Amino acid sequence: MTLDRRNFLRTIAAAGATLALPSFVSADAGTTPPGSFDFVFFTDTHIQPELVAAHGCDMCFRKIATLNPEFAIMGGDHVFDAFEVNRVRAGMVYDLYKRTEQQLGMPLHHAIGNHDVFGVFARSGVAPSDPAYGKKMYQDRIGQTYYSFDYKGYHFVVLDSIQPTADRQWEARVDADQLRWLRDDLKGLQHGTPVIAVCHCPLVTAFATYAYTQIVGADRKYNTMTVANAADVLEVFKNANVLAVLQGHTHVNEVVNYKNTQYITSGAVCGNWWHGPRLGTPEGFTVVSLRQGTITSRYETYGFHSVDPRLRP
Repeated sequence: MTLDRRNFLRTIAAAGATLALPSFVSADAGTTPPGSFDFVFFTDTHIQPELVAAHGCDMCFRKIATLNPEFAIMGGDHVFDAFEVNRVRAGMVYDLYKRTEQQLGMPLHHAIGNHDVFGVFARSGVAPSDPAYGKKMYQDRIGQTYYSFDYKGYHFVVLDSIQPTADRQWEARVDADQLRWLRDDLKGLQHGTPVIAVCHCPLVTAFATYAYTQIVGADRKYNTMTVANAADVLEVFKNANVLAVLQGHTHVNEVVNYKNTQYITSGAVCGNWWHGPRLGTPEGFTVVSLRQGTITSRYETYGFHSVDPRLRP
């Protein structure tokens, strides 16, 4: 019997095999010439039972499925919220996300977002000794927080930009162990292999020039909007052929070109946290087109209308 590869991929995705794909799914980057295909990058679903958010995610996922991409990458902040709530609420929104995700019906890779981390804020009432504390709930329910994979001649690197601090806050940072891993991972590539990176908090963005102090304020103890040690990550990137970095977190649609790399920040599936557009960016996702080692992208909306449209600072 001949097994249709595309139907097989959809079958394993529907069964929940969103990370540990069989080895033949990923073509070996460096030995395979860069191919041509589309995939979808969506981010910041912030799913919750309120504000018909689950319905909005369902609408978005159904539209993504109609585009027939090879796979999708989720850029973080799956749920709203795990950071400052108890185990019951956190488990409920994680379960809601996993049920709704099944509408995609395709291979799916994930990046961790700040709202995906469990119980870090003291007001959650969760003790650091809780077995699901911090990133453990995400790891148990979604998967690894950073990793890489190859597909049709391209190398994908998914980074973890969320670092809880000792005083139960957090900072946007790629930690030292991860930087060492990233350096070794990229060193193993054949020269010229095209690389696509994913990071929830932006490495390079114009957001700080037009919105950071207005929205976040300038007096925070930690940088929670952009990666604090972005320069260290870019230093590791400089000897690799990084076509693009896919980013989320700010909920705005933006592309910044810096040193031959596109920093593509996608607007959020949830828009302004399910209250309408965010700084002019409506609810949506990004379609990425790779064509023999080149990249283009476009932003797609999916027709959601908030039941409570309002601005959120």
